[in-house]
Amino acid sequence: MNPDISTTDRSERDLSSSTLVVGLGVLSALLFLVSLAVGYVPLNVVSALSDVVSGLDTVGALVLVELRLPRALLGLMVGFSLGATGAALQGLLRNPLADPGVMGVSGAAALGAVVAFYWGLAGALSIGLALGGLAGAGLATAALLLLARQGAGTTALILAGVAIGSLSGALTALALNLSPSPYAVMEVVFWLMGSLADRSLDHVLLAIPFMAVGWFLLLGAGRGLDALSLGEETAQSLGFDVMRLRVRLVLASAFAVGSAVAVSGAIGFVGLVVPHVLRPFVGHRPGPLVLASGLGGAVLTSAADILVRVLPTQPELKLGVVTAIIGAPFLFSLLWRMRGEVE
Repeated sequence: MNPDISTTDRSERDLSSSTLVVGLGVLSALLFLVSLAVGYVPLNVVSALSDVVSGLDTVGALVLVELRLPRALLGLMVGFSLGATGAALQGLLRNPLADPGVMGVSGAAALGAVVAFYWGLAGALSIGLALGGLAGAGLATAALLLLARQGAGTTALILAGVAIGSLSGALTALALNLSPSPYAVMEVVFWLMGSLADRSLDHVLLAIPFMAVGWFLLLGAGRGLDALSLGEETAQSLGFDVMRLRVRLVLASAFAVGSAVAVSGAIGFVGLVVPHVLRPFVGHRPGPLVLASGLGGAVLTSAADILVRVLPTQPELKLGVVTAIIGAPFLFSLLWRMRGEVE
């Protein structure tokens, strides 16, 4: 192979990836501004922001700070966490159907929130459900790390994640079944559908430290994921510790996805759909795909959250329902394409 041609191709791929990242970053910023402006109540964002800066407690300032700003921020944060984690797990497991729920952390976080609800923590604290979700994600992570540090392979981690997710789902169903109040069941079910409505800056401040740790671990694993795409033996020969990479990404998944589920409920398909859409634009390289998918996830989640607010439905559709409607047809098309490749 001509080294000049190889270098040129690599430079073109890097330029394409950089352009994609910049474009998605700009689109995310625009959607953030749109999210601030969209809602049931008309809001002049510039005037409301001026009131906030001036320290005036006007209705516009309260709506902006207490309702619109937390929702817009969480749309970007949750979407970035789901998209980046989905891309990283698909690279780690070398499975195009892997998503943030494959490790079971999402289900465990949901179970933790349900337990917090039934113990009354949700009523005692505005962020009680989120705290319960983080606790559930932490327990699932501890189990996965125990396996990973004992040298369990990729298949064992997948099976452990499936077992944790199945057990969490069964226990969540049991809690709903034993609930003495149908109103409590309805509230929990609505929360499990996933939504960014009625969240406050307390939820943002609770989630962002955990998400930031997850993002740092995810974005720092790019070179290892690129090497792993050549096979575990090749990655080890290049100086990468595969077991350490597994532990890193299990932790990243727990921090990023566990905190996302804790504050938003279950929002599916973002981590599955976005990496597949963006993979051709980064030359099918797992490393650059992580950042691109994070930004793509932020775009998709924010756009879907804006959509649920502008649709003329009462009550407002749940965000997880909209992402599932978008993602399910994509999953079927993906499975059909894979079937054709196998045949």
